[in-house]
Amino acid sequence: MLESLRQPLEDGRVTIARASGVSDFPARFQLVAAANPCRRGCPSLDRCVCTPTERARYLGRLSRPLLDRVDLHVELPALEPGDVQSPAIGDATEAIRARVAAARQRQRDRFHAGGIRINAAMSPRQVRRFCAVPAEAERLLAAAMTRLGLSARGHDRVLKVARTIADLAGADALTAEQCAEAIQYRGLDRQWRV
Repeated sequence: MLESLRQPLEDGRVTIARASGVSDFPARFQLVAAANPCRRGCPSLDRCVCTPTERARYLGRLSRPLLDRVDLHVELPALEPGDVQSPAIGDATEAIRARVAAARQRQRDRFHAGGIRINAAMSPRQVRRFCAVPAEAERLLAAAMTRLGLSARGHDRVLKVARTIADLAGADALTAEQCAEAIQYRGLDRQWRV
């Protein structure tokens, strides 16, 4: 079932073939998914009672090709009872909304003639054009490809996320720090999976 999401995530289209014919439908969507860290549903990896082999088998059900098409994989720790009652810490909603609106405007301005509106929709050619990285960031991305096994598709997705991080910061050029942050959001590519 999950594997059937690969092509719609990549192409933004669903093709259904039946004996009576083939139909093609638009399917542009944003996938938000959640999974337990193990089959027992332990609250976090540091408190998990499963063996590494059990965790690897459980998470191994998510194929590399599917994970390549997901931009962000983030582990969220379980909340402690006191965390539920305490007020949220961080920026106010209005400040976040203004920062996101400014980033979206930067993207619209960047792609005004390109037929797309957001960084996630960039083609590989547009990634090369709009996501130029300094030499330090190139070395970091090369190390991520080697150590995390990032594919070329995963590499481009990291750059799209880094471009979005830069847009949220109001920056014109990508930095090594923004690329490093984007790599950190690829949690399921890390070696503990193996």
